[in-house]
Amino acid sequence: MIDWRSAATGALRGLRGGPAVTYGLIAACCLLFAFSPVSGLNPAHGTGDALLAAQGSYFRRWGVVPAELMSGEPRALLTPFTALFVHGSWLHLLGNMLFLYVFGAMAEERMGRFAYALFYLGTGYLALAGYAAAHAHSEQTLVGASGAISGVLGAFLFLFPRSRVTSLFPFLFFLPLRFPAWIVLIFWFTLQWMAARAAGAGPGVAYLAHVVGFAIGFLYAWVRYRGGDRVKAPAAATEGESQP
Repeated sequence: MIDWRSAATGALRGLRGGPAVTYGLIAACCLLFAFSPVSGLNPAHGTGDALLAAQGSYFRRWGVVPAELMSGEPRALLTPFTALFVHGSWLHLLGNMLFLYVFGAMAEERMGRFAYALFYLGTGYLALAGYAAAHAHSEQTLVGASGAISGVLGAFLFLFPRSRVTSLFPFLFFLPLRFPAWIVLIFWFTLQWMAARAAGAGPGVAYLAHVVGFAIGFLYAWVRYRGGDRVKAPAAATEGESQP
């Protein structure tokens, strides 16, 4: 027989001693997405044209519109924060949460919960604002936690360069292989940089926000922790899978 009280107590203890901010961010993004018109799970948003209209309104209200942000409109200045918790599809959500789960826990443990939370929000804001500045006249809505998570990846590269992560590379037939984090993350950053140079301001993935977030995250970790200890032992490994 399962002792549910003991199980709940153990879970709470694990949350208090574990990466509570990372798990909280994942939970918040998943819950907000489930209740949003994008998930298709909430019948209150209707179907057909009514659902499409609700989705468009949702993105416009909570996402970043570069032209509005660059105009200095007070409400728009808050949207880089709210956009971090808005996702455009199930695939968008699950991909972001996977990366956050794999890399966020160790970064949070190294930085501390409060500093990590500020780092996540601040990096995410600057990543989205950086994209908006580069496309100042765009009316396309920008949403997602990718900029903030890219910042986590950049910090992870500096703090844990030799930690091993399990990765799936398409050109290697998606075989799960373990590589040092510096190989995986530099490869990922190179792909984002190349895609950002080829992308425009239209609909699609905001690769430039990834590049900006990663660079800010790495620079922050370099400035903040360059005089301290870095984890160089390859024995420390993250859990889960990353897909560059």
